[in-house]
Amino acid sequence: MPSDNDLRDLLAPMESGRICAIAGQTQRQMRAWAAAYPSLYSAKAFDPALYSTLALATAFSGPWLSADQQRTANRVTLWCFGLDWLVDYVATTPGEAREIADRCLAVAGGEAPPEGDELTAFLADIRDELAAAEAHGVLGEVWRDELRRMLAAMVRECEWKAGLAAAPTFDEYLGNADNLGFSFVFAAQWLATSPVPAPDEVAATRLASWAVQRVIRLLNDLATYERDVSWGDLNALMLGVDRTEVGERVTALAGAARDLIQPLRGGQPRVAGYLERQMEFCMGFYGVTDYWGSL
Repeated sequence: MPSDNDLRDLLAPMESGRICAIAGQTQRQMRAWAAAYPSLYSAKAFDPALYSTLALATAFSGPWLSADQQRTANRVTLWCFGLDWLVDYVATTPGEAREIADRCLAVAGGEAPPEGDELTAFLADIRDELAAAEAHGVLGEVWRDELRRMLAAMVRECEWKAGLAAAPTFDEYLGNADNLGFSFVFAAQWLATSPVPAPDEVAATRLASWAVQRVIRLLNDLATYERDVSWGDLNALMLGVDRTEVGERVTALAGAARDLIQPLRGGQPRVAGYLERQMEFCMGFYGVTDYWGSL
């Protein structure tokens, strides 16, 4: 907790109020999107606080963005939570998870969603919006590749949990951090809100995004261990490391991520700022709670 002398150094109340007001607008948007896909978001775990905290995460990470400019990040984040629910808690076998992944990849590639499939119908809406963005010619394939990476990592974790593959080491688990989905969401937001980047900027930005994703993966695990145990999820703390070791790895990974973000500040200052603020928001947020409601 900050001391009385530190309070004056916190975000100015006026700026905090503006950010929270935008988060209120985007939370209402997310509730409307979820209502458009009622079967996908009907579970008790999609409680009001989930929409609120997701909206705040985007608003504080990009405080220069209007509600409309945060639209893509929030839509894709919400879609990822629907995907995560289906893969982790509705699918009963890795085969079912692979089938979900295959449907999503087909629709992201341009196919029509299957009749009655709310997950891929929502994805098709996102796909079509992104296709109109200025940077789509360069970053559209990055977005689809991040989707492939995320889905492959989710299926891999399902195989680990089902015992179809040897249990991962801590480092192997961390190497599967794409299952978190951060870099997929970031790629969509980058595509929707940025001018066309140069090829070297694309490569450098993706490296920084993956580095931030590894930090957030472990922060999430530190916050959700008890829930992961009760929900049957995999967690870094189940793999022979304790909280001290994971905390030390977070510190090292965060330093490495900042080193990769720093060169982006010249050509892409807002991209760099968004990545760093996402990481730091998660450091504060996961120190208190996580996004999901109870089952």
